[in-house]
Amino acid sequence: MVTIHDCVHVKFPPENLSRLRRYELYWRTKRAVESASQILAVSNSTRDDLVNIFNLDALRISVVHNALDERFSPAEDGADRKTVLERYQLHDPFILYSGRIRRHKNIHRLIEAFAVLKSELRDDEQYRNLKLIVIGDELSRHQYLRLTVVRSGVQQDVRFFGFVPNAILQVFYQSAALFAFPSLYEGFGLPPLEAMASRTPVLASNTSSLPEVLGDAALLVNPENVFEIARGMKAILMDDALRARLIERGMTQISKYSWVTAATQVIEAYKRAAV
Repeated sequence: MVTIHDCVHVKFPPENLSRLRRYELYWRTKRAVESASQILAVSNSTRDDLVNIFNLDALRISVVHNALDERFSPAEDGADRKTVLERYQLHDPFILYSGRIRRHKNIHRLIEAFAVLKSELRDDEQYRNLKLIVIGDELSRHQYLRLTVVRSGVQQDVRFFGFVPNAILQVFYQSAALFAFPSLYEGFGLPPLEAMASRTPVLASNTSSLPEVLGDAALLVNPENVFEIARGMKAILMDDALRARLIERGMTQISKYSWVTAATQVIEAYKRAAV
C-alpha cells in the first residue's frame, strides 16, 4: 500500500533540479506505484494524474480525501486577535495567502493581480489602504517575487511574514478580508478549507483538485489570467451578498471532510489489499 498526495514533483519539478534528478524522481514514484497492490490518493484529481502519468489501472487506486486539522475547526479561537494584529502592525484590511512558496503556487501572478486591484480601489474609502499578506517562506529566499513586487509598484502594500505558529495563523485567517489561493496545481489543497473554517471568503483556482475539494464554496478563477484573479478579488471585497454566500457555503463544505471517514476508508482499502 502506498499513499500519493500529489504529482507535483513530476508536473512542476523545482527549477534547480537537474534533468537526471527529475528523471530519478519520476522513476522512483513509478516503481512505488507499480509495485503497490493498492494506492491511496487524496483526491480524484490526484488519482487521474496517476492514471495519466503512470498508465495505472484506476481500480487499483482508492480516493481518500484529507480533512482539517482539529486546531482549525470553527469552534477553535486563535490567539488574542487585537494583540496579534498590533504585534504585526496590521491596521488595514488585507488579503491573505498561506502555504508553501513554490513556482506552481503562482504567487507572482497574485502579486500582479493585487497591483491591478490596488489601482482600481485607490479612491475607495474602505480598501484604498488594502494590503497583501503572504504567509510562507521569507521573501529573501525568492528574489523573483521581490522583483515582482518592485515591478508592480506595491512595495508598501505586500508583506511576507514567513512561518507563523498555528494560533497566529488562525488570527490571520479570521481577520482577512479574503483568502486568495491561485495555485496552478494542488493534490488536495488544505489552506482554503482552513480559511473557510475561519468564516473567510475564498478565491481559488479552477484547476487540478481545487474545484473538486472546494466545490461552489469558493470563487474559482483562471490562475493564469492576472485580470481574472483581480476581478475575482474585487467581486468578493465589494459584493456583500457574494461574501455572505461564500462564507455560508464554506461552512457547509468543510463539514464534508472528516478524519473519521478518512480512517474508515483507509481501513477498507487495506482490507482490499489483503485479499
